[in-house]
Amino acid sequence: MAEKTFQMTLEGKEKLEKELEELKTTKRAAIIERIKIARSFGDLSENSEYEAAKDEQSMNEGRIKEVTNMLNHAEIIDNGAVAEGEVAIGRTVTFQEEDDEPETYQIVGAAEADPFNGKISNESPIAKGLEGHSVGETVVVETPGGEMNVKIIAVD
Repeated sequence: MAEKTFQMTLEGKEKLEKELEELKTTKRAAIIERIKIARSFGDLSENSEYEAAKDEQSMNEGRIKEVTNMLNHAEIIDNGAVAEGEVAIGRTVTFQEEDDEPETYQIVGAAEADPFNGKISNESPIAKGLEGHSVGETVVVETPGGEMNVKIIAVD
C-alpha cells in the first residue's frame, strides 16, 4: 500500500520542521522536568501532577510521530507551470458569493490548514471547487451545506 503524501507549500514544510524541533527539544525537556518534580511528591498512584505530566508526554510524543510522518512524506507544491491568475495550492484567492462580503484564503496542504488564519486545505470543498479556475470566473462549488455560486475576484 502506498504511503499518503502530504501536499504543502515550502513555507508550510519549514513551519512543521520548526514545530518538530520545538517538540523534540524544548517541550520534551520541560515535560521531563515536570515528571521529575511530580515524582518527588511521593505516592504516584494518587499523584494528579504526575498523571497530567505523563498524559502531556504521551500527546507530545504522538505529535512528534505525526509531524515526522508528514515531513517524511511531504510533497512540496511548485506552481511554476500554473497560469497567472489561476487558483492553485499555495495561492491566495479572493472570492465572493452573490451579495456577501468577499472572502480571502490561501490554499494550502491539509497539514498546514488553519481557516481562522486564512488558510484552507486544498482538500476542502471550496478549494476543490475553485482550483483550476481563474479570475473573473463564476464557479458552482459543492459544499456539505449545498451549492455556492462564487465569483473569483483575485488570485495572488
